[in-house]
Amino acid sequence: MPKTKAPETEISGEIIETEYSSLMKKSYIDYAMSVIIARALPDVRDGLKPVQRRTLYDMYELGIRWDKPYRKSARIVGDTMGKYHPHGDSSIYEALVVMAQDFKKGLPLVDGHGNFGSIEGDGAAAMRYTEARLQKITQEYFLGDLDKDVVDFMPNFDETEKEPVVLPVQIPNLLVNGAEGIAVGMATSIPPHNLSEVIDGCIAYMKNPDINTKQMMQYVKGPDFPTGGIVCNAEELEEIYSTGVGKLRLRGKTKVETAKNGKPLLVVTEIPYTMIGAGIGKFLNDVAKLVETRETTDITDISNQSSKEGIRIVIELKKGADVEAVENLIMKKTRLEDTFGVNMLAVADGKPETLGLVPVIRHSVEFQYEICTRKYQTLLQKEEEKREIQEGLIRACDCIDLIIEILRGSKTRQQAKDCLVNGVTEGIQFKSAASEREAKTLSFTEKQADAILDMRLYRLIGLEIDALRRDYAETIANIASYKDILGNRASMARVIIGNLKKIKKEFAVERKTEITDVDEAVIVEKPVEVTDVYAVIDRFFYAKTLDSSTYERNTEAVQADARYIFHVQSDDRIAVFTERGNMHLLKVADLPVAKLRDKGVPIDNVSNFDSSKEEAVFLEPVSAMNAEKLLFVTKKGSCKVTDGSEFDVSRRTISATKLLEGDKVLFVGAFDPAASIVFESEKEYFLRVAATDIPEKKKIAVGVKSMELSKGDELKHVYILPEETEMTADVGDHKVLLHRLKVSGRATKGSKR
Repeated sequence: MPKTKAPETEISGEIIETEYSSLMKKSYIDYAMSVIIARALPDVRDGLKPVQRRTLYDMYELGIRWDKPYRKSARIVGDTMGKYHPHGDSSIYEALVVMAQDFKKGLPLVDGHGNFGSIEGDGAAAMRYTEARLQKITQEYFLGDLDKDVVDFMPNFDETEKEPVVLPVQIPNLLVNGAEGIAVGMATSIPPHNLSEVIDGCIAYMKNPDINTKQMMQYVKGPDFPTGGIVCNAEELEEIYSTGVGKLRLRGKTKVETAKNGKPLLVVTEIPYTMIGAGIGKFLNDVAKLVETRETTDITDISNQSSKEGIRIVIELKKGADVEAVENLIMKKTRLEDTFGVNMLAVADGKPETLGLVPVIRHSVEFQYEICTRKYQTLLQKEEEKREIQEGLIRACDCIDLIIEILRGSKTRQQAKDCLVNGVTEGIQFKSAASEREAKTLSFTEKQADAILDMRLYRLIGLEIDALRRDYAETIANIASYKDILGNRASMARVIIGNLKKIKKEFAVERKTEITDVDEAVIVEKPVEVTDVYAVIDRFFYAKTLDSSTYERNTEAVQADARYIFHVQSDDRIAVFTERGNMHLLKVADLPVAKLRDKGVPIDNVSNFDSSKEEAVFLEPVSAMNAEKLLFVTKKGSCKVTDGSEFDVSRRTISATKLLEGDKVLFVGAFDPAASIVFESEKEYFLRVAATDIPEKKKIAVGVKSMELSKGDELKHVYILPEETEMTADVGDHKVLLHRLKVSGRATKGSKR
């Protein structure tokens, strides 16, 4: 039997070969643009991110108007998520909360009812407890013209609903409320501005499209933060508004009062915008820290007396304190003086773009012309339709007897309509031939005929006919007005300007933020008298300083209790080397000048050293280290010599040496090149080497091998053996004479004792 060939299988579709890197690059770019356009950045036209736009539109669709009862936030969030924004309820509720917070937004868009958080960082209550509705300005000037076909609509994520591409916002909301957002590879940070000033800027631009940034700033003075405060670098604003990028230097407002006990009070009444939230608590802690670290001794108390009426943080000072110096110190050392990074990035013409002040206003004004054009085209179309029907009804009233005769003589509605539209009289019974001849001349339009057939008899009353004629005259006037607006840009500009002035009159508020030029706070260090003192540290690492006379009178008593005693000057610093390879600097000036029996303070309190996390290995004044070299030895046998001057640094904590994983510093001490070094291991091996065999290395370097250690062994002690010095070490029940050990080469095994 002959073999048959199996039929070839056809594979439908096409295999596309591509580089994996190219595919990843394209996919990542698509993802990045999705985040940028669809989530993180606001649109320059309405100043809203998609989540904000969708939330406001959903509230509008649900009928949650400013003059209607509040509705549960959970209902708004759930409806928005189900219809328009499938990205989780937390992002939607957070957007809703922020739009209701008057301390974050210059113009709140949502009227919140319940706990919507506080300026001090308290979070909003759960959405099942809070309620919300639209603000009046949001309803009337952000959403009010949606029924007039002023913006395009697009399908939602599952194509079951329609949502606006952009809201028909009638003010430059991007400037009024500002924006913050982090996208992929870019971020936006736009400060809020004063509504009244921004509207004045729009009107100025419409009157002079060639206006420059400097001229525009005659109207828009600068940012206006809802928390008030001061913008201190007014001279830099023109550059920031020209480029859309820069830094604002912000400062809180303070005033000086006098307490009942006569002490001066430094009162903070306004805070920088950047201090909203946890920044207030951090400010209180930072001021307290200034007292703890003895950077000032003039502050006696601090209290936060803020309430719904506003910010009030009271700092009580000593009598006779230099209030200006304390204020400068607080400005410099806390966030009461801070910076706000400006990056005016927004989606313009479908792509992210960094915009200056004038371009933002230009985009907004062009958008106003666009929505105004579409609005009046829609209104004109409706008025034209209304005019057609009104003309038909007026004509019908003039020949109402004939029309009634046609209706009575017709057998069907369609028969009567054909007569009214085309003069068809067949099948209709007329009272006279003259009536039939007149009926053949009728030529109403389809819409007019429907209106006549639907007209109620009461419309034949004389007063109703007069009202119809008045309505017709009004319609004719509206049509003429709308055609003038659509055909004359100057007329449209007058309408837009009139609308802006109306918004300004109803919703404008006074500027809160002061714009000025103020130099940065400068701390004038008081000259400190340098004296000789003794820094005394006991075995529990409590430290204090004694003046020379006290120490010299009680030398034996001090030495009996102390672990370290350093004769230093009061402006010196003491280096604390730890087993983890860190070095912490301790200012002698930070130690209390104590009496003989005073305990002192833990060095943990006046340095970055934390005795609960690491153990101190060696302490030495920086002034002494500058003239010597230090020997470092670790438990795993690394050793090196480092010049002491490398540790004369300004930072309070640095890495003193590099350690291998699992290693710790065993020994740090002054290096004597004429001495010999003896290493002792846990397994009682001893190795004596010449100090000159140990190389000098930088502090960031790992040491070299000091002694060959067996598995599981590590160094236990290091002895510095000066020339012609006898020294012993206890090993079990016998002593080892270290000076009798033979000097061997470094990195050898040594001998067991």
